[in-house]
Amino acid sequence: MKRAYTMLSATAMAFIVSITSAYAARPDTRAMTCRQAQSLVERYGAVVMTTGKYTYFRFVSQRNYCDPWEVLRPKVAPTRDNPACIVGYACVEPLFAPWDD
Repeated sequence: MKRAYTMLSATAMAFIVSITSAYAARPDTRAMTCRQAQSLVERYGAVVMTTGKYTYFRFVSQRNYCDPWEVLRPKVAPTRDNPACIVGYACVEPLFAPWDD
């Protein structure tokens, strides 16, 4: 009985790990066209996407995805067809984020 329980728990753990890693993957802007990345942000409103080997960013489609004191600034990312695609917007605090990123 104990062996069956151990086998079941190992199988369940493997299943949970595989499901978790599948959902943990972020969309990668570099694998999409500019329009595909923009559409993803438009569809979901706010999306965290991989933008480089070690970088990621949260893109938003409109101001209601930001805190009340934040403002929108266009945010670019590399895509398959455009190295500087305006994917969406960034929520920034205007006092601490001058226009010259």
